[in-house]
Amino acid sequence: MNFDAIKELARKYEPDMTKLLRDMVKFPGESCNEKAKVDRTAEEMKKLGFDEVVIDAMGNLQGFVGTGDKIIAYDGHIDTVGVGEIKNWTFDPYDGYENDEEIGGRGVSDQEGGIVSAVYGAKIMKDLDLIPAGYKIMVVASVQEEDCDGLCWQHIIKEQNIRPEFVVSTEPTDGGIYRGQRGRMEIRVDVKGISCHGSAPDRGDNAIYKMADILQDVRALNNNGATESTAIRGLVKMLDEKFNPQWKEAGFLGRGTITASQIFFSSPSRCAVADGCSVSLDRRMTAGETWESCLDEIRNLPAVKKYGDDVVVSMYDYDTPSYTGLVYPIECYFPTWVIPEDHDVTKALMEVHHNLYGAKRQVPKDETQAAMRKARPLLDKWTFSTNGVTIMGRNGIPCIGFGPGAEAQAHAPDEITWKSDLVRCAAVYAALPKTYVK
Repeated sequence: MNFDAIKELARKYEPDMTKLLRDMVKFPGESCNEKAKVDRTAEEMKKLGFDEVVIDAMGNLQGFVGTGDKIIAYDGHIDTVGVGEIKNWTFDPYDGYENDEEIGGRGVSDQEGGIVSAVYGAKIMKDLDLIPAGYKIMVVASVQEEDCDGLCWQHIIKEQNIRPEFVVSTEPTDGGIYRGQRGRMEIRVDVKGISCHGSAPDRGDNAIYKMADILQDVRALNNNGATESTAIRGLVKMLDEKFNPQWKEAGFLGRGTITASQIFFSSPSRCAVADGCSVSLDRRMTAGETWESCLDEIRNLPAVKKYGDDVVVSMYDYDTPSYTGLVYPIECYFPTWVIPEDHDVTKALMEVHHNLYGAKRQVPKDETQAAMRKARPLLDKWTFSTNGVTIMGRNGIPCIGFGPGAEAQAHAPDEITWKSDLVRCAAVYAALPKTYVK
């Protein structure tokens, strides 16, 4: 391949990528409200000569270049979170801004910039005849990721029978190549009590007090070590080969965590003993942990066992309609995934990066961002969760990450990305398929 030609063409398309990204920002597009963004991106795909542009029943946009039977896919979620407290922004999040180096606006890093780079990466493949024989390139602008990671891909894989050979996640990677992430799940704990008048609390059974005991055990589960003398062995135990056959990958991804994220109660009045209390727990899982093991971990906490049948531990479900009205229920379980360092996909993406940009993360002119990137290895992992939880976590399709922007910009006010990242990612995406097939 002529890597200089790929880089030159990617640079040529920088103004077009900038315009598309700024157009996308102008449409608010939280989960289940992505239609305007999808329509604008579909328009761009058609303008660039994609061979097929489809909006599926869930509302995911799928653009195809090439006509082979095998598929190499690039995924980016097109939905964003809200803007939060508007006073924390110094510019309009839906108007955004640009200068010579940056583009600002809600969603530019998380993660519409990745979609823009993938669209133009496919265009470069088409321009320079870089699509391998027998393959077609699939660019997906997926919906509802912020609400339910991976739901979109579960529908694509299971209902549409589309199974790519591998998928590149275009979530922001700070200039790195990411080969995995911790999983997560949403756990609910419900505790029953008996109400009575608050003037005589001993006549009742206070559910809030029971929950307080349980939450202390949850806290210990997160904070304790893994010694034999610990009544509640901490989650750090999964980094020890004695407790986890996958301890090496757990060490790479990082230990699991758990925290209380929401609390609810039921009570006849403010002058009564609470007869119900519930909490939501955010559980981050490392390699070797499953939803069954995580639920059993809570059920076996001393305080949970103490209160017996008055406690129910369960997993949340997600069944919110997409913007098309489709309801596709799924458990709120988002499995850990990690692709091996010596996998063909990992090696191919590393080779492409070396050929185009060398062995280190490339940096923008932003001094803070540059310092952070220079301190990290090229091959690394995400802190947050991605659609890879379904692509590889549930379905075993190899997945790897390389995307423009920064993790720290996700969900933050004054969100920005860098034009140089858009260009580099488009070039890398364009060169990857032929390198992989070779």
